[in-house]
Amino acid sequence: MRLIKEEVMATFSTGRVTANGISFGYFEKGQGPLLLCLHGFPDTPRSFHYQIDYFSKRGYHVVAPFLRGYAPTEIAEGSYQTAVLGEDALELIGALGYKDAVVWGHDWGATIANSAAILDPGKINALITMAIPFGTMKRALLSNYEQQRRSWYIFFFQLPIAELAVSLDNMVFLDRLWKDWSVTVAQEELDFAKETLRQPGVLSAALKYYRHMMSPSTRDPAFSEKQKSLETGKVPVKSLYLHGAQDACAGVELLDGMEDYFTAGLEKVVIPGAGHFLHLEKPSEVNQIVARFLLGE
Repeated sequence: MRLIKEEVMATFSTGRVTANGISFGYFEKGQGPLLLCLHGFPDTPRSFHYQIDYFSKRGYHVVAPFLRGYAPTEIAEGSYQTAVLGEDALELIGALGYKDAVVWGHDWGATIANSAAILDPGKINALITMAIPFGTMKRALLSNYEQQRRSWYIFFFQLPIAELAVSLDNMVFLDRLWKDWSVTVAQEELDFAKETLRQPGVLSAALKYYRHMMSPSTRDPAFSEKQKSLETGKVPVKSLYLHGAQDACAGVELLDGMEDYFTAGLEKVVIPGAGHFLHLEKPSEVNQIVARFLLGE
């Protein structure tokens, strides 16, 4: 595992910054406008390595932070509700020395990116999200049996035994989850994610994302108005959404009607031959589509 860390650190710079009251660790490369890349679960910013390299060569300062609770970022106490996570992204923009940014999120990172855009659209120049549709996913969890079946792990994570179950046998649970969701498995990325999740307190924090999403009693009253705006609001930022055609975590049919939740335009692209981790499975295709969206290439 040390070899993977050394490879990443040799390719990208690392840094730390305090935002929204906690210390974040991150990978970075390049100079120019900020492109903030937000990872999901079970994952780390290491999975954006193709995008960090590609867009740093095209005039962006690409920063990929470890999300709240993912070491070396601080394992914060309190709520991990979406309003808090969205504030994390917004505060990171300022803490990194910028007034605004392009924000790119995968999985939970997509949810966080959309949350940030609703909370303060003036700080988001453009939005790129992947793998978790906005608006339609919430609806599907209530009414779409096929998606409820795909999302069984969300309900499982509510149980007290979830942390133990995930941690057993070298976290084989995550091997199975990644394999179920993807066309191909990027083993080095999965191994790096496992190493991160094994660190004290990290897995517990990662599960809080799901637990605090499903349980209003865990939410911070100080964020009640902002949380309400996320539950009723639409995304007012120019957006691109990418989805793997063979994603078995979120069904491709959930893209239908997604544009109803975006008021400044939404482009939707389905990537053939890709699953849930499409930026790893089809990096060239993903990078070219995003470059066209951002740069007109």
